[in-house]
Amino acid sequence: MSKKIIFLVIFILLLFGGLFGSKFLQINQAKSSRKPPPPPLVTTTNVTEEQWEDVLLSVGTINPVLGVILSNEIAGIITVLHVESGQSVNKGDLILELDTSTDRANLDGLVAAEKLAQIKFNRQIKLLKNKATSRSSHDEAQAELDIAKAAVISQKSIIDKKRIRAPFSGKVGIRQVSLGQYLDKGTQIAPLVSLSSTIADFAFPERHFAQLSVGQTVKIKVQAYPNEVFEGKIQAINPGLHQETRTIAVRAVVKNPDEKLRAGMFAEVSVLTSGTKPTLTLPETTVLYSTYGENVYVVINKDEKNIVERRTIETGEHRNGRVAVLKGLTRLETVVNEGHVKLRNGLTVTIANLDQP
Repeated sequence: MSKKIIFLVIFILLLFGGLFGSKFLQINQAKSSRKPPPPPLVTTTNVTEEQWEDVLLSVGTINPVLGVILSNEIAGIITVLHVESGQSVNKGDLILELDTSTDRANLDGLVAAEKLAQIKFNRQIKLLKNKATSRSSHDEAQAELDIAKAAVISQKSIIDKKRIRAPFSGKVGIRQVSLGQYLDKGTQIAPLVSLSSTIADFAFPERHFAQLSVGQTVKIKVQAYPNEVFEGKIQAINPGLHQETRTIAVRAVVKNPDEKLRAGMFAEVSVLTSGTKPTLTLPETTVLYSTYGENVYVVINKDEKNIVERRTIETGEHRNGRVAVLKGLTRLETVVNEGHVKLRNGLTVTIANLDQP
């Protein structure tokens, strides 16, 4: 009985051993038949050297060349409104009129007083010629006439000041007053700005002072029109530096024929200096941006294999889809342009553009 059990146990062990051995052999054969995945496919480009115009970069604010808040010099009630918010006006156009009924009545009285003073003065002239009056009476009559004339001029000035006019051609902003409203002296009526040209105010560090001069070309970009460039000229440079920031204030006049630039816009400013400089550049698509900095994958040929190396670089300004390389790369080094997704440091890659230089 015990021999049968022993033979049965041996048989079972041999059976399971055969099964496990067969499975192990199948697994090893499957592993040996598998091919490693092909290297990732990438396109590359070379670091190139270009002659870029030497420019100074800054940021600033767009302001109108002419801009005021319209207000009244004399208090009164609005009787006529001549403009609406957003309306364009010419120099001298009426904006609004205040009530002048009392002022005109006073003017009529003053005009009458002037006429009477003129009659008295004319009479004194005749009497003086005939030596029928004294020089003193003649002088008093002349003084009364002068006072009467001055009173008329003053009253006319009051009436004229109650007719608010545009001091220059431009566009009226949002109106702050309504018909029939009583305006205290100095009440803000509406902003008025001239948009035919604008000014850009910006600043540069002290080290750039020698590179700046009046008349230099300035190029402006704003977020509202990212694909457009507005050109202008430096109009003025502050003679002194800001004591706290050690920066130079600069003002440029910028053409604005389509009235796209508006007061308060944030401006990216480029000032063109007279020369050019050799600059290493790359397509913007080659650079990877992260919280740790800017990186590219450099392709290195090693043992007839193309291996990528992740490298940290420092970039500068952007122009027409290319970016200046300040540190980290040398001329003609090859970097990955497309296909970054599956890359890691030291990985072998296949270059899809071997026919390209």
